[in-house]
Amino acid sequence: MKITLSSLLTSLVIILAGCTSGQTVNLNDLRVEMKENPVGIGVAHPRFMWKLSSGSPDLMQTSYQIQVAESPDQLKSGKDLLWDSGEVKSDESVLIPYGGTPLQSRKQYYWRVKANTNQGPTEWSKTNTWSMTLLNPSDWKATWIGEKNLSNPGETYKGKTRLAARYLRKEFTADKPVHRAVLYISGLGSSESYINGKRISEDIFAPGPSWCPSRVYYNVYDVTGLLSKDKNTIGIVLGNGRYFGMRDLQEATLPSLLAQLEIEYADGSQTILVSDTSWKVTSKGPIIANNEFDGEEYDARQELNGWNKNGFDDSKWLTADVMDTPAGELTVQANPNLRIQEQIKPVGITERPDGKYIIDMGQNMVGRLAIDLKGKKDQPITLKFAEILKEDGSLYLDNLRSANVTDIYTPAQDGKFSWEPSFVYHGFRFMEISGLDYKPELASFTGKVIYDQMNTTGKFETSNPLVNQIYKNAYWGIRGNYRGMPTDCPQRDERHGWLGDRVTGAYGEAFIFNNALLYNKWLQDIEDSQSPEGSISDVSPRYWTIYNDDVTWPAAYFYVANLLYRQFGDKSAIIKHYPSMKRWMQHMEATAMQDNIMIKDTYGDWCMPPESQELIHSQDPARKTDGAILATTMYYSLLNMMSEFARLSGQEKDIATYQQLAAKMKEAYNAKFFNPETAQYGNNTVTANLLSLRLGLVPKGYETKVFANIVKKTEEDFGGHVSTGVLGIQHLMRGLSEYGRVDIAWKIATNETYPSWGYMAKKGATTIWELWNGDTADPAMNSANHVMLLGDLIIWYYEDLAGIKCAPESIAYKKLIMAPVFPEGLDSVSASYESVYGEIKSAWTKKDGAFKWDITIPGNTSAVVRIPKEFGVTASGQPGIRQTNETADYTEFEIGSGSYHFANK
Repeated sequence: MKITLSSLLTSLVIILAGCTSGQTVNLNDLRVEMKENPVGIGVAHPRFMWKLSSGSPDLMQTSYQIQVAESPDQLKSGKDLLWDSGEVKSDESVLIPYGGTPLQSRKQYYWRVKANTNQGPTEWSKTNTWSMTLLNPSDWKATWIGEKNLSNPGETYKGKTRLAARYLRKEFTADKPVHRAVLYISGLGSSESYINGKRISEDIFAPGPSWCPSRVYYNVYDVTGLLSKDKNTIGIVLGNGRYFGMRDLQEATLPSLLAQLEIEYADGSQTILVSDTSWKVTSKGPIIANNEFDGEEYDARQELNGWNKNGFDDSKWLTADVMDTPAGELTVQANPNLRIQEQIKPVGITERPDGKYIIDMGQNMVGRLAIDLKGKKDQPITLKFAEILKEDGSLYLDNLRSANVTDIYTPAQDGKFSWEPSFVYHGFRFMEISGLDYKPELASFTGKVIYDQMNTTGKFETSNPLVNQIYKNAYWGIRGNYRGMPTDCPQRDERHGWLGDRVTGAYGEAFIFNNALLYNKWLQDIEDSQSPEGSISDVSPRYWTIYNDDVTWPAAYFYVANLLYRQFGDKSAIIKHYPSMKRWMQHMEATAMQDNIMIKDTYGDWCMPPESQELIHSQDPARKTDGAILATTMYYSLLNMMSEFARLSGQEKDIATYQQLAAKMKEAYNAKFFNPETAQYGNNTVTANLLSLRLGLVPKGYETKVFANIVKKTEEDFGGHVSTGVLGIQHLMRGLSEYGRVDIAWKIATNETYPSWGYMAKKGATTIWELWNGDTADPAMNSANHVMLLGDLIIWYYEDLAGIKCAPESIAYKKLIMAPVFPEGLDSVSASYESVYGEIKSAWTKKDGAFKWDITIPGNTSAVVRIPKEFGVTASGQPGIRQTNETADYTEFEIGSGSYHFANK
């Protein structure tokens, strides 16, 4: 029922903060391809985005104008523009494609934007820039170089591989004033690059990992400021990364360098320096071994002082070898590389009976350790890493499998030294150090937290300390498993991009981190790892090639593409990968479908909590969900997704095919698995019923009965604990809340007994375990840093507890539905999320009958705010509130952008 503002009770005060009229409308946070002033864009039609803000409420864009030119002066004058969009009547401000003159290799471009709004026009934005990469294969003049031989003691590509780092250098002259210098570089497997002794970037493990037979990435850096007049030196160190792999290679794919430095002089002339046989190389440097599983060994006695500066004597170095060209397509890397994102200090040190010391970082972290110590000449100092300690206080290493996780530093002389490795990372909380003759101080150690460079976009805190700890554990676990791909774990001899871990979990991660570019890249890894027949490897990039032709793990390919569209407004991945996705759908229909039922499944409802805590997997048939139920429900959801993907990709002709097959599958599925008398699916597991319900397969009218079975099973058989494996838990928390049992969801979220996230935290976990019983199960599979068990928990935190939820008909939070749930026992939630339109804030408290809720909505968006009527919240006329409605249970306020305070007292 619609009501006027004047007819509402006055018991509520709604204060609209910061509502002074006549303030300037601001246009900020300009981006090209989601990056600020990027160097080396590789798409023909880059996309622009910006944010709007104002001191007045209800700000909406009505039109925009973008201009692009080859110089700032051309932009300012408005002459010789490459593109002037003219005034475009639109409220769009996210990922607007370039529509001007074709862009050229290497060129730098400048752009600006202005907008009209319902509060007046903006000024022209500040001028931003971007540059293009080498768009044509013929632009490359460089050669792949390196050292072809294994020439150091113990080097091998069999078993646990061992190889020293390669050092390459080249001196050159820049004898005229330099206008611009750009380096295009691919150092496989990982590289550190220097000009005149200075690092060109803070990037680590560059370039990103890929399936090199299909694709090889390179990076682009503007190095203008590093060049000196006249003589210069470029130096590159190559580590092994994933190119010279960690275990038992078929052949030695040795580290290789492709580099092209292009220098534009102020007089318009140009010099191109390329990697070729005029470069020098050695593997006789201090990094005598590096392996991401086993660690890095550094011998300071072999240091090459000044090797990356002018005048170094490289007469004993070798002439660089021409290396085999990798088979994969050379592609500019769009996602940022890894960087040191945080530094932490240890909290404790313990001396062991054998004279070794155990350092406690206080947090299970991923990265490396920098040390400032005193050593003895020729006496190695050994650092060994682990996540957990044994009861006797020694390192627990059983769960690391074959990974040696050991760094070794050998001093060249007595006295102080500082060191940190270059080409390894560890997942660890504890470190054992040996080789010292004194007890070191905590200040001598610094933990360098490493993951892909990205902004933290979400904050979340409640009145419940356990929930806060679980969120913190998730935060550390998620970022610790970003390594140029989303990995399963960061510590043992695996660290791979398992698809099943991210089907729904990626959605929750996207609230906490701006992971769009990482996940866009990972979708390319998945396609690059696809077989000619259409199979998707369950691990991508396919360092382990696993073509099981099941449904539930490859579903991540589709779900993550949908995430990028729904969360970030980016449909490019859907369009790009649609043919590959269609090929997989057809392959699975042809090879795994029988009578409209998908009959193949490999993993089941993985990590279903076992009935006994020493087990890894449940042996109880009553806990196991039929694989055909899992595969069919998921494939059905993919058919519905592909109908939308076909529309977005301009392939409308495919929609009828998907919809017709979906209808047949739903009919066949219910005929085979649904019992209408009991409203149960299969053997009545929570997962079977929950997937059927949440994915839309339950016959109309039976939804409540099916949900009743979920409730009964969860409460009676599992005591209100987690009652699913990783497939069911993707829907558990939202499903319970959606159908009115917030109380059960809250109990699951705050349980402290097995199986629960709280159980992990109470056992001292500072990340999320691989198993619910990771403290008691077989060490073969008890990583202390996994994220797959999070399921939809983080989504539930933001969407249900905080009420930050995109409206179903909207994209990327252009419109929100803010309708939190309010569990008994939870007094407050404070959360924020930096969307592509700006920051969304939600902070509510509810205690002793008093309720208040502070909300911030970014410019150019709107929201429907839904508050239970029992709270007694009503409205007086205030700017920004467009309309008020009442339902039987809720009062709804439709609001524009701005900051609002709702209260009943």
